[in-house]
Amino acid sequence: MKGLTAMALVLGLSAPALAGGTRIGVSMTSFDNPFLTILLNGIKQQAAQDGAELILEDAQLDVARQQNQVQNFIANGVDAIIVNAVDGAATPAMTQMAIQAGVPLVYVNHPPIGHEALPKGTSFVGSDEVESGTMQTREVCRMLGGKGNVMVLMGPLENEASAIRTRDIEEVIATPECSGMTIVDRQVGNWNRTQGQDITTNWLSSGIAFDAIISNNDEMAIGAIQSLKAAGVAMDKVVVAGIDATPDGLSAMRAGDLDVTVYQNATRQGEVAVQTAIAMAGGETPERNIWVPFEPVTPENLSNYE
Repeated sequence: MKGLTAMALVLGLSAPALAGGTRIGVSMTSFDNPFLTILLNGIKQQAAQDGAELILEDAQLDVARQQNQVQNFIANGVDAIIVNAVDGAATPAMTQMAIQAGVPLVYVNHPPIGHEALPKGTSFVGSDEVESGTMQTREVCRMLGGKGNVMVLMGPLENEASAIRTRDIEEVIATPECSGMTIVDRQVGNWNRTQGQDITTNWLSSGIAFDAIISNNDEMAIGAIQSLKAAGVAMDKVVVAGIDATPDGLSAMRAGDLDVTVYQNATRQGEVAVQTAIAMAGGETPERNIWVPFEPVTPENLSNYE
């Protein structure tokens, strides 16, 4: 079995009353990220509802710092750990530490390397990234009529979600109905709005002609929009796509600037991560992978997500 949906997990969890007093260490990639703030708020809300105590740490995009935080959680005797990984490739060390200490470990949102075969005592709560970039790019293909020049804004190269989303773009463009589309350039914007803006400004300055910007997340897409508008580009002349359906992304869509995004339910991921951590601390064994589905968002169904 590939994994359970979040709803299936919820139906099988212990009663919240069993959560009282559970201490959970939480290490986030960064507190300074709009999407991860939504995720963290979901974690906080569920912990408050279930009476669990959180010990919150900001890894500040630093792998070594995050590993030290996990070590400290274990030393402090927490009942479970939730990690929003800085780098999926660096997760085996944290997994091993938790297993050796007998502390349940839940990865959330950023998939750890080898998430399909996590060892007993660990789990991953997230959304299947194959859906995200695929939904996004299929809609761009439809809007372009299957042809046009495309620029790609990527998240960090070491981030598995970024890698999968970019591969999704390539695979959709390789299909017969979208084969008239060409990726002209791709640049790493590290999920960051300012970097997305700077990269797009460089593209415009170089004189490269393009019909769409496909971004691995909304923040970089918003930066691209800011650059395009500053350069006087009419927003109906270029398709801009993001992922996450953040409040700012939805506002950009309402303004007619962002053409497509993909809703990743960060709040639900945070809630299910806490529920899973509590269940594991209570001796339950959830699935290795627990999926919160992605949902495509366009101007036509925007009102369902605002």
